[in-house]
Amino acid sequence: MTKMGSLVSLSRSPLFRAGFFLLAVFVFFFGLTVPLLGPDEPRYSQVAREMFLRSDWVTPTLGGFHWFEKPALLYWLQIASYNLFGVSEFAARFGSALFGLGTAVCLYFAGNAVRRNRTDSDATGINLAEWLAMMAVSTLGILVFARGASFDIILTFPLTASLVGYFIADRSGVDETRKAYAGLAVFYLFMGIAVIAKGLVGIVFPFAIVAFYHVLSRTFPSKRVLLSVFWGVPVAIAAASLWYLPMYLRHGWEFIDEFFIQHHFQRYTSNKYQHPQPFHFFFWVLPLMTLPWLPFFFGGVWRAIKQIISNFTSGRGDAEPSDESETLKPLVIFAFAWMSVPLVFFSFSGSKLPGYILPSVPAAIILAGVFARQFAARSASREVAIRFVAIAMLVVVIGIIQFALPSFAENDSVKKLAAAAESRGFAEKPVAGFLTINHNAEFYFSGRLFRTEEGRQRKLNGPADIPPLLRENGGEPVLLILRQEHIQHLNKDPEAECEVIETAGEYALAIARLR
Repeated sequence: MTKMGSLVSLSRSPLFRAGFFLLAVFVFFFGLTVPLLGPDEPRYSQVAREMFLRSDWVTPTLGGFHWFEKPALLYWLQIASYNLFGVSEFAARFGSALFGLGTAVCLYFAGNAVRRNRTDSDATGINLAEWLAMMAVSTLGILVFARGASFDIILTFPLTASLVGYFIADRSGVDETRKAYAGLAVFYLFMGIAVIAKGLVGIVFPFAIVAFYHVLSRTFPSKRVLLSVFWGVPVAIAAASLWYLPMYLRHGWEFIDEFFIQHHFQRYTSNKYQHPQPFHFFFWVLPLMTLPWLPFFFGGVWRAIKQIISNFTSGRGDAEPSDESETLKPLVIFAFAWMSVPLVFFSFSGSKLPGYILPSVPAAIILAGVFARQFAARSASREVAIRFVAIAMLVVVIGIIQFALPSFAENDSVKKLAAAAESRGFAEKPVAGFLTINHNAEFYFSGRLFRTEEGRQRKLNGPADIPPLLRENGGEPVLLILRQEHIQHLNKDPEAECEVIETAGEYALAIARLR
């Protein structure tokens, strides 16, 4: 056997596969203990902490005030993790990591659905199911968002499970009734869970994607699929009602107005929440999320477009498969429809953030994976190279997490400032922002932030605002979070004296007292 043949045999061996996926699991949970980053992770983690401390699984609050921006699935995962591990950064992110791995598992089942029989790994010798899972756990978008205490991966996993369930049902033969109904049950159940994850897109996307798929494939849903609407939609509604019903019964119009009107429709149709981007924003963000598989992604998209055009120009879309390419065509067309619906939908949104497009990434991985598999089948060296690119990606991520992320997180977070306050004996002192608001402080200065009547953090607009705040606090000292560039303004009021006790990144922490 040649050296290359030995490498191919090794890369296909059960030992290699087990080692690779153990490495992937390690990467997904490695380094989740770094400080919470940005404005969102600390706020969401604090909302879950407040629900956890109240033993309340229904009403999200931030600083004791209602926080109806997002539904509850992320908070439920965090509450469960807080119960297991205690309140910590690791616990706040644990559910996201699980959902990232769950997304890869779903793609395994998607690849398995197009195998022509249970014993044939396929003509190339490459098992498509394992190939897609391998690429999923080494794709940048999944790796990044599975490490964050945010809602994007929390939506992506149930949407992926729902759509893969439908695809399995759609590809089930007439004699596979049990398999088809199991797939449909998964489709509707996880649709309802997706609604608890992110709202109405959880039900809009699956139906829109399925409809677009049948248009592109020139097929009509089977009778059992059409009839499933009568029992499946109630299943989805029942699942979603686990949170929406008690929320409505408890909060009524306040919930409807803030959650649906403001944070669904106004967020989509306007720039109210200050995240404007050009229309084409997601057309370059999505490809970047497929790294290191970007060339295969572009190749997969181009091949999908050609197959769809061919489908419309050369006969019936449901013709019997004649070769491997035809066997894979339904999966390719389904992935193209799946990728396209969120891409177009969010491109029209008035508010755009990179994570919005994450539900398209599993579909992009399928397109890239099918193309990469056919590319690799042409030579043993290509197959080995792709497998080792996946390993290299995971190793690079470990290196970044170990050597670069901790210092970045420390500078981005106010955790260091909170630790300094505790070491100086100021652990119970209340906190206000001086010429700034720092949302990272929600978690690390929990329960100590001055707030407005509407529940927002208090911001002092200048030195003259410091003495009134101190008198409001009974003359006791208060802590101030500020940007380092504003330190020079601290002692400009004769009634107050301020001392900087710590700096972290661009922020500083000062103690203010009356003179």
